[in-house]
Amino acid sequence: MFTAMTRRWFAGAVAGASLLAACATQADQAATPSPVPGVNFRMIETNGIKLRVAEAGRKDQPLVVLVHGWPESWYSWRHQIPVIAAAGYHVIAPDMRGYGGSDKPANVDDYDVKHLAGDIVGLLDAYGADKAIIVGHDWGSIVTWNTVLLHPDRFKAMIAMSVPNSGRGATPPVDAMKRAYGENFYYILYHQEPGVAEAEYDSDPRGLLSRLYASSDTPRDPPIVTDPKRSAGGWIPRMGKPRALPSWLGEKDLDYFVGEFTHAGFRGGVNYYRNFNRNWEITPELTGARIKIPVAFFAGEDDVVIRGAKADALRASMSKGVADDLRDVTLIPGAGHWIQQEKPQETNAFILNFLKNVK
Repeated sequence: MFTAMTRRWFAGAVAGASLLAACATQADQAATPSPVPGVNFRMIETNGIKLRVAEAGRKDQPLVVLVHGWPESWYSWRHQIPVIAAAGYHVIAPDMRGYGGSDKPANVDDYDVKHLAGDIVGLLDAYGADKAIIVGHDWGSIVTWNTVLLHPDRFKAMIAMSVPNSGRGATPPVDAMKRAYGENFYYILYHQEPGVAEAEYDSDPRGLLSRLYASSDTPRDPPIVTDPKRSAGGWIPRMGKPRALPSWLGEKDLDYFVGEFTHAGFRGGVNYYRNFNRNWEITPELTGARIKIPVAFFAGEDDVVIRGAKADALRASMSKGVADDLRDVTLIPGAGHWIQQEKPQETNAFILNFLKNVK
């Protein structure tokens, strides 16, 4: 039988071993060569956690931060990082907290927008940059809008991709979604259920990612679940299995994404969604707040997030909502949600043109 002293020693030894294992894992993540030539990994301490950062370019050049969405990683920017760096910028693309090689806090509240904004500002501090240009896609776009609103003095310009911003709503967003969808399935409401969505996704990461990383014209098998009620099942069986990968996603690319989520799990990313209402509650100061720096918006015409909205309508909404200096709104025909992967040349040209005009 353990004595009290033995139990304390054993607990300390286990905790120490766990800490060493975690440190070793993080060291391995930073030491693992990047699959993209010219891109290197670093572990950066920021805002009380460690983030794995993919980077390229000289550190004396203007800093550009690329912020990925869900379910993605730094690798979503594989076509952009070398090109932007070659144009004369220091480019960093972190695995956001909860993803890839970065820390994955256990507390749901640790994924609220103030923590996420603090992570980005902490990266600027770690790299010695007074200001940066920030580009975000999907959830990364939400983080970008809010980080610039919360820390306006730290950014020179921003690009939002796929997710526009028309200002802070009058009511908590999840409450509005519940009223709109009722008992029907909606993935954001599904993500509110503790432990449920990540259990489904962790059991079949390839099944989820292959179904999400697709184009509107990707041929699919019929979905297994067709009943719209949430009680009929989760998300994966509601999406037909693709019969082939889209032209913009190779098997090795999908393998890399699957490997990242096999290692990290999906809980961290799903926790971002669990903070929609909390984000609204903790940011009353953003009511009526406006962004003064240059802003651009970029998306595919077929992106499900913009729901068929045209450029003029998006411009009017964002200009009325938060953006005083909205320089450009561009929608790419034939492109869906994964715009920087689907249309890398068009994305790179858009980013470089914007950067050229905001130096």
